[in-house]
Amino acid sequence: MVKIDQLSLARQLDLVFKELDNELAGLDSGIVFVQIRNNVIGKFGIRHNPISGRNGQLEVENEGLNEAQRSSFRVMALETLKFKKNWTHGEISYDFTVRQGTILVDAMMESNYNMANLMIRYPRTNTYKDSGMESTS
Repeated sequence: MVKIDQLSLARQLDLVFKELDNELAGLDSGIVFVQIRNNVIGKFGIRHNPISGRNGQLEVENEGLNEAQRSSFRVMALETLKFKKNWTHGEISYDFTVRQGTILVDAMMESNYNMANLMIRYPRTNTYKDSGMESTS
């Protein structure tokens, strides 16, 4: 059996879009998010745009993304991985909407770092003494 950490991030993202395919077929806007830790996708999903209602009635949702739009969305999402540089932890959000039959996607990348990991990598020295500044505490 293949472990998830043996798959490239691109292959993992492809699997995410296959898993979300039916849900995307019912939406014409929202945000797809993937949370990444050690270059492995953990949590992922869709933040739906609000469903509005008036006078006790919910508006009927528009048609969702068609097959060509879902395929285009997946390709654009995979292309964004080229912009991910040197970070292994974070989140990528894909804000999508359909306008005049065309899918528009804005990607936002968030890198996360952990100070505890840096403390392990760098030697412990008195930074204040080395810089000529003294600690006041």
